[in-house]
Amino acid sequence: MKQPKTVTPEDLLGPLNEFELKAAPHSLFVRGDASLLEGGPRIAVVGSRRASSEGLELARRITEMLVSHGVTVVSGLALGIDTVAHETAMTNDGRTVGVLGTALDRYAVAQNRNLQDAIGERHLLVSQFPCGQPTHRSNFPLRNKTMALLSDATLIVEAAANSGTRHQGWEAIRLGRPVLFPKRSLQRRSPGWADEMLRYGAFGFDARTLPLVLDDLPSRCVGSASRADDLPF
Repeated sequence: MKQPKTVTPEDLLGPLNEFELKAAPHSLFVRGDASLLEGGPRIAVVGSRRASSEGLELARRITEMLVSHGVTVVSGLALGIDTVAHETAMTNDGRTVGVLGTALDRYAVAQNRNLQDAIGERHLLVSQFPCGQPTHRSNFPLRNKTMALLSDATLIVEAAANSGTRHQGWEAIRLGRPVLFPKRSLQRRSPGWADEMLRYGAFGFDARTLPLVLDDLPSRCVGSASRADDLPF
């Protein structure tokens, strides 16, 4: 197994603006191919651990489209949407980055142990928690904040009202990163917090408009962050 390296966020991403610096952890621990973060775009594909069968299939189809457009797929190695995103990227010869809510020497999801190891060997794992540190529930909102920082956009496939995914959506908005929802998910079961994000600039897409969004997506989204005290979350 490849040994982890300790880096700063700026080592991975280059110079950060003031909003990004506030969101960034002091250090990051990486295992795998850090060059995956050098070229964009990078899109986080996230959602519920208990996604519906329709949501899982939608995540697979969206991830296939992202890979076909050269997108690096970022996700958090949770069950459900995250697992589908990582596995689909890998089986379609794409690139994927796993952002952990644990140290690199731990596994938050026992079922994903082999998947996590494979990403660390052939793709990239990122954690802000040093090896040996115990895992706490508070790690995962911090993980989502870092995942928003590492990604040029966050795509929320399907998430319930109590999903931690909403934390990442608001962090992306704070950073001025696009937040995307499949129109099909919004039409089927749109939680109130998604409607609130739409009012703050998130938007829906479908199979026709997603390629247009990807074509317009900058490799780094900087300088347009919302003021944190202007946001409802």
